[in-house]
Amino acid sequence: MAIYLGGETTAAKPKLDELTPRQIVEELDRYVVGQSAAKRAVAVALRNRIRRQKLLEEMARDVLPKNILMIGSTGVGKTEIARRLARIADSPFIKIEASKFTEVGYVGRDVESMIRELTEIAVEMSKHSAYEEVRTLAEDNAEEKLLDILLPPVSIGFQSATPGEDETSQAESSHRRTREKLREQLKRGNLDERMIEIDTQERGNTTIDFVGGQGMEEMGVNLKDMFGNLFPAKTVRRRMKLIDARAALLRDEQESLVDMDQIVRSAIKKAENSGIIFLDEIDKIAGRESGGNPDVSREGVQRDLLPIVEGTNVNTKYGMVNTEHILFIAAGAFHVSKPSDLIPELQGRFPIRVELESLTVEDLKRILTQPKNSLIKQYQALLQTEGVQLEFTDDAISKLADMTAEINKTTENIGARRLHTLLEKLLEEISFLGNELEEKLQVIDEVYVTNRLGGLVQDQNLRQYVL
Repeated sequence: MAIYLGGETTAAKPKLDELTPRQIVEELDRYVVGQSAAKRAVAVALRNRIRRQKLLEEMARDVLPKNILMIGSTGVGKTEIARRLARIADSPFIKIEASKFTEVGYVGRDVESMIRELTEIAVEMSKHSAYEEVRTLAEDNAEEKLLDILLPPVSIGFQSATPGEDETSQAESSHRRTREKLREQLKRGNLDERMIEIDTQERGNTTIDFVGGQGMEEMGVNLKDMFGNLFPAKTVRRRMKLIDARAALLRDEQESLVDMDQIVRSAIKKAENSGIIFLDEIDKIAGRESGGNPDVSREGVQRDLLPIVEGTNVNTKYGMVNTEHILFIAAGAFHVSKPSDLIPELQGRFPIRVELESLTVEDLKRILTQPKNSLIKQYQALLQTEGVQLEFTDDAISKLADMTAEINKTTENIGARRLHTLLEKLLEEISFLGNELEEKLQVIDEVYVTNRLGGLVQDQNLRQYVL
């Protein structure tokens, strides 16, 4: 269950190489309720990455990440633990369903596509970081260009044929004063709505997508990259508001100030050494081939995953990416199949296994109240925009948690996601009426919860409510 806090404090955080496993777990505790075993496993995996970077290169090359297999039903926090870990480490991260892949020779996605996606994310992260480094200089340059458009430089040609030094000096001084006045207005935002014309780069990408060919379906080829200056950037003149022109010019300046080749090299290094891939639904490809089995590609997908997880080179449009030190976190409910149904070779690639616990009533209460932007606080904020004040009593929260646990026990266990279902049904009438309500203070107590949701506990057929 994704539990976002939002509005996170901007206080200085400890550097990544200073974070101990205990501190990593404490950071994860802010977003995910319970699951201490899984948090400890991923915290140690992240800390080992930091330790590896301090080793001699010869030793570091042989220290491979200990991939993790998470076993637990939906809605208990598997994905959010991995996602938050990536944010703590500022690592490229993708979540992908293993059931989307097909083995070589079948129509569908090949396993190498996830490495290409991870590399794209790493490039975007490196580009964003590089842009931020030059942002101050780019903003200054963009401001000067805007001032040149609003007040073109003084041209001597329009003055008298033999201008005196005093005349030239006065003209320059007057021009400088006017320019500074415009600069002040620009900084205050007084000119944001003025329409101006600017010259900016056209960003239409000319690409060729390969049809057919295993592993080429998503790669594409950028013609500008292939033929370099044969396709120079085209400058176009556009008329727009000054506030939009400032953003366009800022982007142009940032692009001109950064070295794209260096960004790509940095991104590939980041993907190789810090990348995290979350392989969800791995239990869906568990199984061995047998005669007459229609899912003959299951074992094939597992075998295709082997070299990627173990370590191989994958060709991307940015160059070769080595997967040896990418951390793989696999997850599955394993209701029907078992981890032992995976082929032995793949089992060996995930030496760390953790079982996530089902959420208790106390966990559900904490999920409703603990996060800064919890579900209850989200509904309170939404209705506050229309002047409706929503209050939940402690007994109402307890009742909601009890009902969620009871329904999860008697029907499909979808974990904390059930809270979305019940809260939406609980507040359906209030949300529908909104500012039409005469009573602006709406108190949700145990009686209200029982009246609105009591029938759902007895109703075993919840198909219209299950998300």
